[in-house]
Amino acid sequence: MEWFKKKREIKHEKKVKIPEGLWVKCDNCKDIIYKKEIEKNLKVCPKCNYHFRIVAEERILYTVDQDSFTEFDRHMITTDPLNFEDTKSYKKRIKECIDTIGLNDAIVYGTATINDREVVIAVMDFSFMGGSMGSVVGEKITRAAELALSNKKPLITIASSGGARMQEGMFSLMQMAKASAAISKLKETDILYISVLVDPTFGGVSASFAMLGDIIIAEPKSLIGFAGPRVIEQTIKQQLPDNFQRAEFLLQHGMIDLIVERKDLKDTLYKLIEHFMPL
Repeated sequence: MEWFKKKREIKHEKKVKIPEGLWVKCDNCKDIIYKKEIEKNLKVCPKCNYHFRIVAEERILYTVDQDSFTEFDRHMITTDPLNFEDTKSYKKRIKECIDTIGLNDAIVYGTATINDREVVIAVMDFSFMGGSMGSVVGEKITRAAELALSNKKPLITIASSGGARMQEGMFSLMQMAKASAAISKLKETDILYISVLVDPTFGGVSASFAMLGDIIIAEPKSLIGFAGPRVIEQTIKQQLPDNFQRAEFLLQHGMIDLIVERKDLKDTLYKLIEHFMPL
């Protein structure tokens, strides 16, 4: 017994410590995967093809030509029109997000090239207050559409949002109409607008510019809708179909046009631009 105890203690002393952050657990298949393998695969699980949520900077990196993105209006920040405060002030929440994430709001927009074709692109970041749409998000979408209109370049938006930003009240809801009106001007002048929906896209964003694309693309298994499935079930008192509000369900029911994997998105966008807006 004494020998066994010593042997066990020696074995414990020689145990190798694995540094934290080397492995990632897939939210879908629950497998543990080497982090570098995930990153090499554009943050997609190599075992089950689950598309991890990524930040705006990564999405731009994966979608446009290297070093081609030029950001516009980077320093635009909300003015907190209602002086809103719940458990903490809205100003404090914004500052915490800016300090943590490095963005001034939940969207980035500018010009870039995709296989040398010039585009205007706007990308939302869910990590900034759930990608909620306040006055800054609405204004940047509007300016992106106006930039595409003036330059006669296709517009691409990549939406990821929980909906309108309650801390801005009616100012937030007004962005739906403003952004939609700006998008409508593109349709009048035959400028291509491609909307890409990623997990999750809900609320005022899906009820406005995100669903107005000439072509609407989604990543596999993305949750897309207006109200969440639990809210709907509680309202209608019925059980929803399997995979309700998943991209595959929406494609089957004609709500979106394509489901495109992350690795294929850049080439797909290029082919669509070449077809609908040839030089």
